[in-house]
Amino acid sequence: MADLSKRLTIYFEPDLHKALRLKAAQSNKSVSEIVNDAVRAALREDQEDLAAFEQRVHEPVL
Repeated sequence: MADLSKRLTIYFEPDLHKALRLKAAQSNKSVSEIVNDAVRAALREDQEDLAAFEQRVHEPVL
């Protein structure tokens, strides 16, 4: 099976990059895995917020 990952260049602030590398070393994950997990979590939260908004769209404004 071919790797379906896509490559992207992202520029991190030096302190953030250092923190990511340290987190990766401590967790035995790659920086890419950590960034992917964080982006997934952020997008999931946005999706949950949008779903909640759509459920309440017909509620009266107070």
